Amino acid sequence: MSSEKAMSKRQAMRAKRERRARVQQLSVLGVVVVGALLVAFALIYPNLRPIGKVAAASSRDRPMANDNAMGDPNAPIKIEEFSDFQCPYCQNFYLETENQIVENYVKTGKVYFTYRSMGNFLSDNIARSGGPSNSESIDAISAAYCAGDQGKFWEYHDILFANQTGEGTGDFAARKLTAYAQELNLDMNAFQSCFDSGKYKERAQQDEADGQAAGVTGTPAFYLTYTVNGETKHKLIAGAYPFSEFQTQFDAALAEMGIQ
Repeated sequence: MSSEKAMSKRQAMRAKRERRARVQQLSVLGVVVVGALLVAFALIYPNLRPIGKVAAASSRDRPMANDNAMGDPNAPIKIEEFSDFQCPYCQNFYLETENQIVENYVKTGKVYFTYRSMGNFLSDNIARSGGPSNSESIDAISAAYCAGDQGKFWEYHDILFANQTGEGTGDFAARKLTAYAQELNLDMNAFQSCFDSGKYKERAQQDEADGQAAGVTGTPAFYLTYTVNGETKHKLIAGAYPFSEFQTQFDAALAEMGIQ
C-alpha cells in the first residue's frame, strides 16, 4: 500500500471518529437541554395552569382565636401542632379530630391550641435526599401568617386544607394563595405586600427550629406542655391519631394536675 493510500485511510478513520464524537456530544447536549426544559416546566407549570374553582371551607368556631392560636392562654395544657398544609395526614387530623379537641377541651378552658408549620423542615429533607425542592408548604404558612395580620389565620388555615388535593404540587402555587385570600375578602394590597416581602420567612424558620428541638421528625406531631407541682412536663404525640388518643393524653395530664 502506497504512503498516499495509507494517509488517506488514516484521514478517513480520523474523520469518522470526529463525526462520532460530535454525534455523541450533540446527544449529551440534547439530553441536558431536554432535562432542563422538563425541570423548568415542572417549576413554571403550577403558576400557569388554570386556578380552577376554589373550594370553600366550612365555618368553624374557634374560641378566643388570636393569630395562630385559640383558647385560654392560661389553660392548664398547652398543645402545639407541628403540621404541613401539603401533608394528607395533617388534612385528616383537621377533618376528623381537630374540631373534637376544640369542642371538648379548648372551649372548656382546659387546652390552649397553637398551629405551627414544619413544611420547611420536611421540604429541605426531601431535597437533601435527592427529591424535588418544593417551596409550596413554606409559601402556604407564610400566606396564612399574612392572613393572620388581618385576623383571619384560622379561616386561611381552613381554606388551605379544603383545597389540598394530595397531588404534591400546585395546590399552593402563588396564584392560588392569592385566590384563597380573595375568597376570604382580605385586603389584597396588604396581603400581597406581606406575602411578597417574605415578612414571615423567619417565623417559619423558627417553627422548624422549635419543632426539631421538640423531637418532631414527621407531620403531624403534637407537643404537650403542662405543669405538675411546679415541674413542667412535656409529651410528644407523633401522628394523626384519632380523638380518643388525645382524650387519653389530656385526661391523664389533667389527672396529674388534680383537675377534673
